[in-house]
Amino acid sequence: DTPLIYKAVPSWFVKVEEIRDKIVENNKKTYWVPNQVKEGRFHSWLTDARDWAVSRNRFWGTPIPIWCSESMDEVVCIGSVDELAELSGVRVTDLHKDVVDEITIPSKKNPGTVLRRVDEVFDCWFESGSMPYAQKHYPFENKESFEDGFPADFIAEGLDQTRGWFYTLMVLSTALFDKPAFKNLIVNGLVLAGDGKKMSKRLKNYPDPNLVIDKYGADALRMYLINSPVVRAESLKFQEPGVLGVVKEVFLPLYNAFRFFSQNLERLEANTGTKFVPSKDKVSAATNPTDVWISAATQGLIKFVHEEMTAYRLYTVMPALVS
Repeated sequence: DTPLIYKAVPSWFVKVEEIRDKIVENNKKTYWVPNQVKEGRFHSWLTDARDWAVSRNRFWGTPIPIWCSESMDEVVCIGSVDELAELSGVRVTDLHKDVVDEITIPSKKNPGTVLRRVDEVFDCWFESGSMPYAQKHYPFENKESFEDGFPADFIAEGLDQTRGWFYTLMVLSTALFDKPAFKNLIVNGLVLAGDGKKMSKRLKNYPDPNLVIDKYGADALRMYLINSPVVRAESLKFQEPGVLGVVKEVFLPLYNAFRFFSQNLERLEANTGTKFVPSKDKVSAATNPTDVWISAATQGLIKFVHEEMTAYRLYTVMPALVS
């Protein structure tokens, strides 16, 4: 809660402006739910994108692999542990700052002098945007499996990642491969406290989720969230009574209907002495109007759910299931 002091410091940048048009075109190749985030907020951000400052003046972080002379007239960007070993004569297994900062590279321009690593570390968003490659240790390992799974079929994150993870994924994949890092994207809204403020551990303005699950069940919480504005990239003011409402209005009626069916099934088997076996043939041959309607409604619901889930529209599925 204390004010920050902003200071101008030298930084390392990625030349986003040089590839901005390519980034915009790659965004057009992706499918977003809801689409208005892609066409609105994200598109506007991309068309006005500026060069990206990727360096941070901290100790903890991934060291930027740039070695340079004191005058900056000789700069070397290292691409691998092998390359660093070849140029410096030192092979490392620990890439933390305190280790690599001790490594020097003999200068080729000015014999007798050395190049030292720059002080900065990467912005953590650079690392997040590198996730598709870093998780596979590409290109040093798993080249085939990476190429088989890139771009990703789909990713999902909050609306606040429009200028964060979604953006850095798109920038780096465009710079490296001239393609998007994902095919489909589900944008979630933000879950806020009941008073509309951001949930805060310090303020404790939200119920403990473990207690909510213990009290109402995980499925009730899931249904409450999936059937809320959150899956349409809108904010949700979390209300515990809403989870209770799902239990009372959805789960209990479903449970009671199933219990009624089970009790009558037991009575049927007791009276006839035969085991009940579900039969698709009997369902298809039914002529009773109510049976035909139930069967048609069920098949229509199955078809609708498959179509909507294929299109990643979770917000249309739940209302259809509980209506």
